[in-house]
Amino acid sequence: MRSRNLGTAGPAVSTLGLGAMSMSGSYGPADRDESIATIHAALDAGIDIIDTGDFYGMGHNELLIRDALQSVGRERVRLSVKFGALRGPDNAWGGIDNRPAAIRNFLGYTLTRLGTDHVDIYRPARLDPAVPIEDTIGTLSDLVKEGFVRYVGLSEVDAETIRRAQAVHPIADLQVEYSLISREPESGVLATLRELGIGMTAYGVLSRGLISGHWSAGRTWEPGDFRVNSPRFSAENMAHNVSLAESLRPIAEAHGATIAQLAIAWVLAQGADIVPLIGARTRTRLAEALGALDVELNADDLAAIERAIPAGSARGERYPAAVRTTR
Repeated sequence: MRSRNLGTAGPAVSTLGLGAMSMSGSYGPADRDESIATIHAALDAGIDIIDTGDFYGMGHNELLIRDALQSVGRERVRLSVKFGALRGPDNAWGGIDNRPAAIRNFLGYTLTRLGTDHVDIYRPARLDPAVPIEDTIGTLSDLVKEGFVRYVGLSEVDAETIRRAQAVHPIADLQVEYSLISREPESGVLATLRELGIGMTAYGVLSRGLISGHWSAGRTWEPGDFRVNSPRFSAENMAHNVSLAESLRPIAEAHGATIAQLAIAWVLAQGADIVPLIGARTRTRLAEALGALDVELNADDLAAIERAIPAGSARGERYPAAVRTTR
């Protein structure tokens, strides 16, 4: 496993990271034993960054990661944690709270659930419109000085917010959705990150499975799968979006790869400052994703992929309106 730096202010981490959200019910029921085995397999493969959120499964995800690490050691992994997203007892979206006192409260619970004395990268899940980003980052800077946080990150914010945050404390990375059908970071955000020396951890590199090559328009939904409310998975959009993934199959087969491996390799090819987060919840899917490291794309390959899936060709928004980001 090779490594990549998370900007000039962040740590060196494995070229691929593991996103653990799907292990806590977001895509329907997950098998606990298989989830833990997948985390162990990721560590054995050299992955050393795991991304979670304190609101994933209402704390379930952090507890799962703690249990997975008990037998292998906390020191083997860098933990990236998002905070601030509010959920109700019915799991309904409740907005964002990035007030300084709330951040300290969130972190206290996170450290307890993870069974650790520090978080490696701590980041607001979204911008709180009621709290200046300077106040949020200032609090995180204090937590770095106090030893509870090692690095400060951001998630799903625009170029102006990135600049304002960087002026308060060095930012290691921006976590943002980036894939062949989610190209929004290319409109100013990616250039800003590179100007300021900030890395990117890219989630949704397979668009939640939509461009993995394993999805079909007639697929049925597991109970609790949040994708049922995602515009890109709606009946009127899904067939078109699945067809985009299928257009990659001839290119993938020419490389002896799967569609998922090609899609991940495309993200890897966009720059050595980008670390894709793989949202695998089984060892089978993890093993497939790791195969992307062996897919080398040249200029002709990238041009063919661009012709197959031009920027802006997906149908539907990434999120329902209730949780859509605006900044």
